[in-house]
Amino acid sequence: MSFSVLQDDLRALASYHLYSSSSANVTSNVTGSDTIASNIVENDDSITLASDLSPEPQFSRKANATLVFLARNSDLQGVLKSMESVETHFNQRFGYPWIFLNEDEFTNEFKESVQSKTNASVQFGVIPPRHWYQPDWIDEAKAEQARNALKAAGVIYADSISYRNMCRFNSGFFFHHPLLQQYRYYWRIEPDVDYFCQLQYDPFDYLKDNNKTYVGFTIALEELGQTVTTLWQAVKEFMEQYPEYIHPNNALSFLSDNGGETFNLCHFWSNFEIADMDFWRGEAYTTFFEFLDSKGGFYYERWGDAPIHSIAAALFLDKAQLHFFNDIGYQHSNIMHCPQQPAFLTGSCTCNRVLSIDYRRYSCLPRYNKMLNGKW
Repeated sequence: MSFSVLQDDLRALASYHLYSSSSANVTSNVTGSDTIASNIVENDDSITLASDLSPEPQFSRKANATLVFLARNSDLQGVLKSMESVETHFNQRFGYPWIFLNEDEFTNEFKESVQSKTNASVQFGVIPPRHWYQPDWIDEAKAEQARNALKAAGVIYADSISYRNMCRFNSGFFFHHPLLQQYRYYWRIEPDVDYFCQLQYDPFDYLKDNNKTYVGFTIALEELGQTVTTLWQAVKEFMEQYPEYIHPNNALSFLSDNGGETFNLCHFWSNFEIADMDFWRGEAYTTFFEFLDSKGGFYYERWGDAPIHSIAAALFLDKAQLHFFNDIGYQHSNIMHCPQQPAFLTGSCTCNRVLSIDYRRYSCLPRYNKMLNGKW
């Protein structure tokens, strides 16, 4: 990122401060059906409320936003690690509610453990089967053949149907879950991630006040080509059929080095994602997802939600509505973004800048910078 762009970001963030008001800890269970079923638990001896463990903090100026966590009961330790990191570096000062989604019911152990990590409200939801499982219209023999081919090629998650279910759910359905209907903005959290910097402003407010629809990414990478062999052809078909959805000031040059003829595999890594769900719920993205879903690529290949989201944001939005969070140090698996100066010092970051992915071989951040300001 050029110094001038970084200066602009710092000036935009300078007006954000910490505020205070009140918030209550509420635990609920909601099944992800068309009819919302809720069970509010306030004085149940079988549930350990976080408010029993420490005084309630005071929060304020909260955007209409939530922290979204897709997890299974078996992910508990990784969930707690991620929650502790998010709470320590951000949410203990802002108190945004947590929403946990699972294709199965969460256990009491999971719920009680999660509640002990936050003073914010927590809700648990079950994903509707029709939003999670492989559709009946998918040719399973063809899908199995594709999984076996990817496995033979050594591709990660090659033979996992559940991984494909997750990618499809995150691409087209999570923002329709009943628990999320009251919210506009979300921050996606995953198990076993680390945050390294103290975030002293509210990124949701930054999104809202600066008209940033797809505000959040910290890492941009190249996708594995074997997993998306026909995706770009499908995207080109869509662009030809629906030119009205393509923004005139789009970010196509982030996705393609030759004017859209081919896909350079660049995408925003969506395991960290802060965005406006009204965009996903809107006409352009809904039409786009349904068009791609009809191709079967989630199961006949291994299309991920990261390239799907990235392509949509890059094509349908003004490129000024995208945002790189340089100041949020973040690690997923063995890939890390660590802020450079002056954000590293401002955020009291604890990561190793030498190990940051930003300008390594498979990073697409240089392309993003060039797309925005013409400089690598």
